[in-house]
Amino acid sequence: MTLVDRTARGTSRRTVGLFVLAGVGVVLLSVLVPIQSLLYGTVLPASFLLGAAVCGAPLLSVVLPRVAIVLFSAAAFVLPLVASPDHDPVWPWPWSVPALIAFAVFVGVVTFLHGWLLGLIPLLVGIAGSLVAALLVPSAADATAMAADLIVASSVAGVAYLVALLVSGRVRVGEELTREREISAAEQSRRVLVEERTRIARELHDVVAHSMSVIQVQASTAKYRVPGLAQDAAAEFDDIAATARGSLVEMRRLLGVLRTEDQVAELAPQQGLEDLPALADSLRRVGADITLSMHRGDEGVPVPPTVQIAAFRIVQEAMSNAVRHAPGAPIVVDVRVDATAVQLRIHNGPAQSPGEHGAGHGLRGMLERAALLDGTLDAGPDGVGGWLLTAVLPTGEPTSTPSRPRSSSTKDRQ
Repeated sequence: MTLVDRTARGTSRRTVGLFVLAGVGVVLLSVLVPIQSLLYGTVLPASFLLGAAVCGAPLLSVVLPRVAIVLFSAAAFVLPLVASPDHDPVWPWPWSVPALIAFAVFVGVVTFLHGWLLGLIPLLVGIAGSLVAALLVPSAADATAMAADLIVASSVAGVAYLVALLVSGRVRVGEELTREREISAAEQSRRVLVEERTRIARELHDVVAHSMSVIQVQASTAKYRVPGLAQDAAAEFDDIAATARGSLVEMRRLLGVLRTEDQVAELAPQQGLEDLPALADSLRRVGADITLSMHRGDEGVPVPPTVQIAAFRIVQEAMSNAVRHAPGAPIVVDVRVDATAVQLRIHNGPAQSPGEHGAGHGLRGMLERAALLDGTLDAGPDGVGGWLLTAVLPTGEPTSTPSRPRSSSTKDRQ
């Protein structure tokens, strides 16, 4: 989940919570006012004002918790004092039922939103205030019944406090784990991209190093192979050989910086277009249904090693993705080579059984390879449940610094 999505989700939850608290406050107020006025003999204006303070405190505590605590504590303390001394002692006192519910809701909301310490304040103040109110009006109810009411009120508010404390801790742990997973996923994505670029750099080193080595050997041996070579020409060849050797040293030094300690050097020759049939055969041996066709327009046109490596890696990754994400689906690979480009088309049908889900690192790697050659790569659903990937890799020299190619994919694959 991105930061924007997480923020929007948090805003939506906050809005819903505010509406719920407002609804609860209205319901409690509509019940508390008539009960206080009719059953406890409180004058209507006092019932309405004090009831609004008690029932509205949970909503106010979302933004102004300390103000809400002061307001609630004062209203909850005064509310039993303004009750008629002649009210029926059968009814709970000093907390009426709606006021007790508002007390529990207020303690739970403050604890959940603002932590255990701030939530403990209204709990202790509410219990102490009700006790003081009972002592100030000793004749309001029977002492035993009043003590029982105080115990019930304290127990209900205490349970609300503990439940809110446990739930808030669970929510905070869940949010922390979600953040850690997002950080880990981002770090994994970055590491995979770095490793892919490092592998590409090593492959380019292998290709360029071969050419530079040939140049160095030819330049070093020119004065022995060409009879009658002028002294100035021989010196020029020696300079070319020295430059080639220096370039090779710098390239190896750069590769040493890029390679991490846990990476093992690849000693096997780099694969090319001629290795695609063997690659298809290796996947067929594990049960994949692969059809490979290769068309070469002009056999005399050489394909640069860098293009061959990129083409092989893209086909390899695309076929591996199809096997993982669409198990049992037929895979059709078409490779066409002409004088200007290598064109790749890999298509697989709908999955015959549930496959794996990836994070899109493989697709990004293929995009990087195509970008290095000024090529294009498009990948996405084919509209009938399958997946289609096409790539065009120019065989000429890149004309400029390549930019990241466009992908039509709306659903990343590994």
